[in-house]
Amino acid sequence: MKKRWILQTKQSDFRAIGEKYEISPVAARCIVNRGVSAATEIEEYLNGTYSSISSPWLFKDMDKAVDLIQEKRGGSAAIASDFDCDGIFSAFILKKGFEVCGISGKIFTPDRIAEGYGLNRRIVDEALEWGAGFLITCDNGIAAKEEIVYARDRSLPVIVTDHHEVQGEAPRAEAVIDQKQADCHYPFKGLCGAGVAFQLISALYERFGIPASRREELLEYVAIATVADVMELQGENRILVKEGLKRLKTTENVGLRALLEVQNLTQRDIRAYDIGFVIGPCFNAAGRIDTVAKAFELLDATKKEKALVLAEQLKEINDTRKQMTEDAAAVAFEKLEKSGAPLPEVQVIYLPDCHESLAGIVAGRVRERYHHPVIVFTSVGDGLVKGSGRSIESYHMFDRLMECQDLMLRFGGHKMAAGMTLRECDLPELEKRLNENSGLQPDDFVPVLHIDVPLPVGHISERLIADLERLEPFGNGNPKPVFAEQHFKLLRAAKYGKNKNVLGMKVANIAGTVIDAVCFRNIGELEQLICEEWGEEELEKLYQGKPNQIDLGLAYYPSVDEYGGFRSLQIVVTDFCRIV
Repeated sequence: MKKRWILQTKQSDFRAIGEKYEISPVAARCIVNRGVSAATEIEEYLNGTYSSISSPWLFKDMDKAVDLIQEKRGGSAAIASDFDCDGIFSAFILKKGFEVCGISGKIFTPDRIAEGYGLNRRIVDEALEWGAGFLITCDNGIAAKEEIVYARDRSLPVIVTDHHEVQGEAPRAEAVIDQKQADCHYPFKGLCGAGVAFQLISALYERFGIPASRREELLEYVAIATVADVMELQGENRILVKEGLKRLKTTENVGLRALLEVQNLTQRDIRAYDIGFVIGPCFNAAGRIDTVAKAFELLDATKKEKALVLAEQLKEINDTRKQMTEDAAAVAFEKLEKSGAPLPEVQVIYLPDCHESLAGIVAGRVRERYHHPVIVFTSVGDGLVKGSGRSIESYHMFDRLMECQDLMLRFGGHKMAAGMTLRECDLPELEKRLNENSGLQPDDFVPVLHIDVPLPVGHISERLIADLERLEPFGNGNPKPVFAEQHFKLLRAAKYGKNKNVLGMKVANIAGTVIDAVCFRNIGELEQLICEEWGEEELEKLYQGKPNQIDLGLAYYPSVDEYGGFRSLQIVVTDFCRIV
């Protein structure tokens, strides 16, 4: 999809920042472009440590929760979790933390297909039958008002830990720990469910006199959940992920070590990208199309042999999920394009045969292609449908869906994503209302590529690349920097990789600097652009390594290519355009 390139123009004394923090002015400019400009903010951004995390006691009801848990010390806790990556690691953090505090924990999860998201009466009944002294939710619970009343009516105390938006009044639990509550004074509002669970365990350890070092053992789990749940990597999230990634490389968790091994991630530093596209999807896939029990079994594994078997199973489940997603996305694209009508501002797509757990992923794929808010619905029988939505920056999906709450049987979410259940017969009405009141403008449907610095490739060096690495972890809210330069001659190109889906090129800028370039996506769009602007003959010349007329602007990220013991500079192409 064609993007609108916009050069970021935030002003500051980049040279002075660079000198103070021993980084290049280019890296300093990238930091300021991310809204980090005050001296204290830059210091935390570059050098923030675990000690910078806010006190857990700033959460509303934290003291009530800790008092109740202390009262039940020596007893047992039913941990009501979710089936996605954040829910898995939230529950695991609580279970591990409770064990250290002398509390036995058992994790209960809903059946994704039969029961759907969140706490339900079956979980409450099984928790009571097991003999739980209290029930605690994680990554869910803020909308489970009726289920919490059901539990309390049966003398089962409930603590809610969640990070989702509050709908109306908070549930009547003994304690509700969710920074999204209007009267919660915890300063950082972006924690995921695992981050909230981690802070509860931090408060418990402090109350029980357990060394802070024991808390840090849990950071790798927070990092995985934070990245996999696509939370913004700003403020405390950035620190939690940064510290967690350091520990993940040398994790003592046998199951995680096995998963890193089967995914060939043991010989290098683990980055946020690896969590978002390799590790996280394996855990998510278990809860989506198999059973979340396998994910917990892997995390609890103590024998390497057994862990490797489980890790291979999770990898295979995720591979199956990938193919199912491709098939469902193809159907969604066909539905949208077959009609020939202009795309609706908010796309409501009904895929009755899609596995309901894949609806959100498919919605994300459709959003990526068309850059519209998307909700994908699947049939769950009895005249009901479940939907999962993914939004764009200019559309607050939760707020807009709240305006249609009378159509919802179940509903929850936040600005960029939401999940819901409603009657199939109400789908046309939902689509009608969302599109009548979208508030979207034509420019909102054109994705923007923010260019950090117009940087000639002759200025790239290993020192600059090292400086840029200090800006990691990259992800939502802290995107990888983008550089650009006009007028590149493409000297030669070749496709490689198992599926010929990687394009390697030799390019030269207007100053004559020659550098290797690699493109991992949108190769077909690049070829189409070349054919439209210069003709198929010029594309053939490019692949033959012959002189040609192609002249492109490239957006890129600099990197070092290591092969056969040699290191060379290269650029990873993120976008391209015809210079006019």
